[in-house]
Formats: sequence, structure tokens, C-alpha cells
Amino acid sequence: MNLQVLLDGLVEGSLLALGAAGVTLTYGTLRFGNFAHGELVSVGAYLALLVACAIGALLPDSLMAADGFTATPALLVGFLSGAALTGLVAVAIDRLVYRPLRDRGAAMAVSMASFGVSMALRAALEVGFSARPRYYSDELSIAWDLGFARIAPDRVLVGAWSVLIFAALGLFLTRSRTGREMRAVGENRQLAEVVGIDVRRVLRMTWLIGGGLAGAAGVGIGLLVQIRPSMGAEVLLPLFAAAIVGGLGSLRGALAGGLLIGWGEAVAVAYVGAEWRAAVSFTLLVLVLLLRPTGLFGRRE
Repeated sequence: MNLQVLLDGLVEGSLLALGAAGVTLTYGTLRFGNFAHGELVSVGAYLALLVACAIGALLPDSLMAADGFTATPALLVGFLSGAALTGLVAVAIDRLVYRPLRDRGAAMAVSMASFGVSMALRAALEVGFSARPRYYSDELSIAWDLGFARIAPDRVLVGAWSVLIFAALGLFLTRSRTGREMRAVGENRQLAEVVGIDVRRVLRMTWLIGGGLAGAAGVGIGLLVQIRPSMGAEVLLPLFAAAIVGGLGSLRGALAGGLLIGWGEAVAVAYVGAEWRAAVSFTLLVLVLLLRPTGLFGRRE
């Protein structure tokens, strides 16, 4: 395997890890696999586009990018705003759809409802923005020649913000009171209620962070590829595969799973063909489930 493939897989894997962290966080706290998580990725990408366009209309200079980059200051603000707004969208969906079903003890109905939510979100994006691909910039990010490999500046930026977000999330979950409460609710919800933890507040925070992570991943994917209403559906299997391969409920598992899937896809594209890229996620998922059903860092319940 050459260094170019490793570098490409690292960037792709970091984005998958961000999205998978949202999946594993939601599952770890609510024991619920949200099949609308992919559409939250798309929502984040479009919300960032809207914010960036609005800022650019008010402050034209904010649309000027640094040499080699296509990500403008307006888009960086859009990235933060899009992630935050996507988190609020996730909280609203839980309040309106999932929570009423969850309060009735209809666990299976919640999972089925998430399919309906995913289709509704995708349809709303197609109506609002059309199915035509969109881009954050008309400029091209010219790759830097590192000698041993080539990498576009935008890919460096995406990899850097993925690392920063993961580091901040890890510190939040381990050092903050809310993070410890989220872990406690995930371990035993009933016991957490007994000791005085406001479980509903914790669940709202879980959806806010999980949706924000999906939105952040969506902006990164949109910056490197393109923005389409179907982009979230296309990455849903890799995101779930990364979360399951790493171990549902484990943040380091999401990171490891995302990198494995990312490197696997990069190898497939380089040596087999891009048409085999989608098979990587499914193959790794099946192998891990056969050899270690709990995932690399998962625990038996």
C-alpha cells in the first residue's frame, strides 16, 4: 500500500469517524439506531451552504479564500452554524417523533419511524434545493506536492477540523459533568434517574451533539465532493458499518471503525475500482460480526 492511499484513507476515514461518532453516541445513550442519521448529514451540508451564502451576500470579502483553499471564511462560519443548527433539528425530531413513541415503550416503532423521518427529510431537501448537485465554491483546490504524496489543502482542513472535534468530544465526555451524566444514562437509565440525573436533559444533549457531528461530517463531505439530497443516504451504510465495526457505544471504536472503513475504501478505489467502494463497508461489517460480534472496542451487555 503506497502512502498516497494511506493519506486519502485517513481523510475519508476521519469524516466517517465524525458521522459514526454521532451514531454511536445516540445508540450508547438511547439504545437506538437512528436510520435518519444519514439525512442529518445532508441537512448539515445544506444549512452550512445557506449560512455561507447569507454571510457572503452581506460581507462579500468573506467569500475570499486563502491561496490553494476553496473553503472561505463565510463557509467556516457556515460550518459551525450548520453543525449547531443540525443538532437543533435532531432535537426537534426527537421531541416531535421519537420521544412520544419512546414514552409509550414502542422501541420497534421508533426504529421504523426513523425510516419515515429519513424519507421526509430527503424529500424536503429535494423540494427546497432540487436534486441538482451544488458546490461550496466554483474554485478548485490545487493539491500540494509533498514528495511522497499529493493532498489538496481542503483535505488538510477537513482532516484538521475532524481531529479537533474528536479531541473536544473526548474531553467533553470524560471531563464534563454532562458528559459523565450521558455515560451514566447509557449504562443504566433507571439508576441514573434514581441518583437525580435529569435524563430528558441528557437525551436532548445527546441529540444535539449527535446531530451536530452529523452536520459537521456533511459539510466536510460537501466540501470534498458535492452537495446532494441523497448524499446522506449514500454514506449511511459506511457510517453504521464504522460504528458497528468499532463497537456501538464506544467513541474510540467509532474513530477506529471510521479509519478502517476509510482506508478500505481508498484501497478498493486504488487497486480494484471505484465501483467496488461500497462493498468495502459491507464486507468489513460482516467479517467483524462473524469474528467479534461486539466490535473492536464494544462490550457485551
